[in-house]
Amino acid sequence: MKRVDVVYAFIYDEITEKILMVNNRHSTWSLPGGAVEKGETLEQAVIRETKEETGLEVEIENIIAVNEAFFSKHGHHGLMITFGAKVIDGEITIKDKNEIAEIKWVDINTANKLMPYHPGGVEDLLKSSTPYIFQGEC
Repeated sequence: MKRVDVVYAFIYDEITEKILMVNNRHSTWSLPGGAVEKGETLEQAVIRETKEETGLEVEIENIIAVNEAFFSKHGHHGLMITFGAKVIDGEITIKDKNEIAEIKWVDINTANKLMPYHPGGVEDLLKSSTPYIFQGEC
């Protein structure tokens, strides 16, 4: 199986208590994110993917979840890393209509239904925090 690292941005609006999600034309609803490209750090990837999918520039915080799955149909071993993120600039826009069908803020209950792979739900993600440190070239 080919290893694929995927990063996601968990963007939570504390005022409205909503999470930003994207509807991917080729799969389903998810957090903004995608595959890490060769030579790219996890941080660079999540910033790039969020900008490409939503038009928003984000600042990355700590890692809030790590999920792993085998996608036998595609022959992939996926490692999904979710970062907390804050919007620092931009306006929500769909740049690639072939990839993203819709972008919207959803409430916690809706997010929990759309992301059943987080057993503790969004509530646990809001409490979770693990430092992310890029050590550079060693």
